[in-house]
Amino acid sequence: MTQPDPRSALIPDQSARVNVATYATYPEAQRAVDYLSDQHFPVERMAIVGEGLRTIEQVTGRLDWGRAASMGFGQGLFIGLFIGLLFGLLGLGGGNLLYAVAYGMVMGAITGLVWGLVGYAMTGGRRDFTSIGGMRAERYVILADADVAEQARTLLAGMPPR
Repeated sequence: MTQPDPRSALIPDQSARVNVATYATYPEAQRAVDYLSDQHFPVERMAIVGEGLRTIEQVTGRLDWGRAASMGFGQGLFIGLFIGLLFGLLGLGGGNLLYAVAYGMVMGAITGLVWGLVGYAMTGGRRDFTSIGGMRAERYVILADADVAEQARTLLAGMPPR
Protein backbone atom coordinates (compact mmCIF):
# COMPACT_ATOMS: atom_id res chain seq x y z
CA MET A 1 0.00 0.00 0.00
CA THR A 2 1.49 3.34 -1.04
CA GLN A 3 1.50 6.22 1.39
CA PRO A 4 0.20 9.62 0.27
CA ASP A 5 2.83 12.28 -0.30
CA PRO A 6 2.80 14.52 2.83
CA ARG A 7 3.61 17.55 0.65
CA SER A 8 0.28 17.17 -1.19
CA ALA A 9 -1.53 18.62 1.82
CA LEU A 10 0.36 21.89 1.28
CA ILE A 11 -0.71 22.21 -2.36
CA PRO A 12 -4.45 22.82 -2.85
CA ASP A 13 -6.38 21.01 -5.57
CA GLN A 14 -5.65 23.01 -8.74
CA SER A 15 -8.86 21.82 -10.41
CA ALA A 16 -10.84 24.02 -7.99
CA ARG A 17 -9.05 27.11 -9.26
CA VAL A 18 -9.70 29.21 -12.35
CA ASN A 19 -7.45 31.05 -14.78
CA VAL A 20 -6.99 34.70 -13.83
CA ALA A 21 -4.24 35.67 -16.28
CA THR A 22 -1.66 34.15 -18.61
CA TYR A 23 1.87 35.45 -19.18
CA ALA A 24 4.63 34.55 -21.61
CA THR A 25 7.42 34.63 -19.01
CA TYR A 26 7.77 33.71 -15.36
CA PRO A 27 9.00 37.18 -14.31
CA GLU A 28 5.78 38.70 -15.74
CA ALA A 29 3.63 36.24 -13.77
CA GLN A 30 5.71 36.85 -10.67
CA ARG A 31 5.29 40.61 -11.10
CA ALA A 32 1.50 40.20 -11.33
CA VAL A 33 1.32 38.14 -8.13
CA ASP A 34 3.63 40.62 -6.39
CA TYR A 35 1.32 43.45 -7.47
CA LEU A 36 -1.67 41.57 -6.05
CA SER A 37 0.22 41.07 -2.80
CA ASP A 38 0.93 44.82 -2.65
CA GLN A 39 -2.85 45.37 -3.04
CA HIS A 40 -3.44 43.11 0.02
CA PHE A 41 -5.03 40.38 -2.09
CA PRO A 42 -4.93 36.92 -0.43
CA VAL A 43 -2.14 35.55 -2.65
CA GLU A 44 -2.04 32.31 -0.67
CA ARG A 45 -5.17 31.41 -2.65
CA MET A 46 -3.28 31.54 -5.94
CA ALA A 47 -0.78 29.49 -7.92
CA ILE A 48 1.55 30.12 -10.83
CA VAL A 49 1.47 27.12 -13.15
CA GLY A 50 3.92 26.60 -15.98
CA GLU A 51 2.24 24.97 -18.99
CA GLY A 52 3.83 23.42 -22.04
CA LEU A 53 6.94 22.32 -20.16
CA ARG A 54 9.94 21.15 -22.09
CA THR A 55 13.45 20.17 -21.08
CA ILE A 56 16.35 21.92 -22.71
CA GLU A 57 19.92 20.67 -22.63
CA GLN A 58 22.50 23.20 -23.78
CA VAL A 59 25.67 21.47 -24.94
CA THR A 60 28.64 23.35 -23.52
CA GLY A 61 31.59 21.46 -24.96
CA ARG A 62 33.39 18.29 -25.93
CA LEU A 63 34.36 15.80 -23.23
CA ASP A 64 37.58 13.83 -23.60
CA TRP A 65 40.08 12.24 -21.22
CA GLY A 66 41.83 15.55 -20.50
CA ARG A 67 38.65 17.48 -19.79
CA ALA A 68 37.23 14.66 -17.64
CA ALA A 69 40.48 14.63 -15.63
CA SER A 70 40.59 18.42 -15.22
CA MET A 71 36.93 18.68 -14.22
CA GLY A 72 37.35 15.91 -11.66
CA PHE A 73 40.55 17.52 -10.38
CA GLY A 74 38.88 20.93 -9.98
CA GLN A 75 35.77 19.58 -8.27
CA GLY A 76 37.85 17.43 -5.95
CA LEU A 77 40.10 20.37 -5.13
CA PHE A 78 37.17 22.49 -3.95
CA ILE A 79 35.56 19.64 -2.01
CA GLY A 80 38.96 18.96 -0.40
CA LEU A 81 39.27 22.66 0.48
CA PHE A 82 35.90 22.59 2.20
CA ILE A 83 36.63 19.37 4.10
CA GLY A 84 40.13 20.57 5.04
CA LEU A 85 38.70 23.83 6.41
CA LEU A 86 36.04 21.95 8.32
CA PHE A 87 38.55 19.52 9.84
CA GLY A 88 41.01 22.32 10.59
CA LEU A 89 38.42 24.50 12.30
CA LEU A 90 37.20 21.56 14.37
CA GLY A 91 40.75 20.74 15.44
CA LEU A 92 40.76 17.39 13.62
CA GLY A 93 43.71 18.24 11.39
CA GLY A 94 46.51 17.81 13.89
CA GLY A 95 45.99 21.29 15.32
CA ASN A 96 47.30 23.11 12.25
CA LEU A 97 44.66 24.71 10.04
CA LEU A 98 47.01 25.26 7.10
CA TYR A 99 48.14 21.62 7.15
CA ALA A 100 44.54 20.37 7.30
CA VAL A 101 43.49 22.57 4.37
CA ALA A 102 46.50 21.65 2.24
CA TYR A 103 46.06 17.93 2.98
CA GLY A 104 42.34 18.12 2.20
CA MET A 105 42.97 19.90 -1.09
CA VAL A 106 45.65 17.43 -2.22
CA MET A 107 43.59 14.38 -1.28
CA GLY A 108 40.43 15.90 -2.79
CA ALA A 109 42.19 16.77 -6.05
CA ILE A 110 43.65 13.26 -6.40
CA THR A 111 40.35 11.60 -5.55
CA GLY A 112 38.43 13.91 -7.91
CA LEU A 113 40.89 13.25 -10.73
CA VAL A 114 40.53 9.49 -10.31
CA TRP A 115 36.73 9.64 -10.10
CA GLY A 116 36.57 11.94 -13.13
CA LEU A 117 38.57 9.45 -15.21
CA VAL A 118 36.66 6.43 -13.88
CA GLY A 119 33.35 8.11 -14.58
CA TYR A 120 34.39 9.00 -18.12
CA ALA A 121 35.65 5.48 -18.75
CA MET A 122 32.34 4.02 -17.56
CA THR A 123 30.38 5.95 -20.19
CA GLY A 124 32.15 3.98 -22.89
CA GLY A 125 32.13 6.94 -25.28
CA ARG A 126 28.32 7.23 -25.21
CA ARG A 127 28.36 10.76 -23.81
CA ASP A 128 31.41 12.65 -25.04
CA PHE A 129 30.07 16.12 -24.27
CA THR A 130 29.22 18.36 -21.32
CA SER A 131 25.93 20.17 -20.96
CA ILE A 132 23.66 22.18 -18.72
CA GLY A 133 20.04 21.08 -18.42
CA GLY A 134 16.97 23.07 -17.59
CA MET A 135 13.22 23.26 -17.94
CA ARG A 136 11.12 25.98 -19.57
CA ALA A 137 7.42 26.56 -19.93
CA GLU A 138 5.65 28.03 -22.97
CA ARG A 139 3.39 30.12 -20.75
CA TYR A 140 2.63 30.80 -17.09
CA VAL A 141 -0.96 30.75 -15.90
CA ILE A 142 -2.05 32.42 -12.69
CA LEU A 143 -4.81 30.43 -11.04
CA ALA A 144 -6.96 31.62 -8.14
CA ASP A 145 -9.70 30.09 -6.04
CA ALA A 146 -13.02 30.59 -7.84
CA ASP A 147 -14.52 32.86 -5.17
CA VAL A 148 -11.65 35.41 -5.40
CA ALA A 149 -10.80 35.08 -9.10
CA GLU A 150 -12.90 38.03 -10.25
CA GLN A 151 -11.33 40.28 -7.61
CA ALA A 152 -7.87 39.26 -8.86
CA ARG A 153 -8.83 40.00 -12.48
CA THR A 154 -10.14 43.43 -11.51
CA LEU A 155 -6.98 44.29 -9.60
CA LEU A 156 -4.74 43.05 -12.43
CA ALA A 157 -6.64 45.22 -14.91
CA GLY A 158 -5.42 48.21 -12.90
CA MET A 159 -1.80 47.08 -12.76
CA PRO A 160 0.43 49.78 -14.23
CA PRO A 161 2.44 48.83 -17.31
CA ARG A 162 6.11 48.20 -16.86
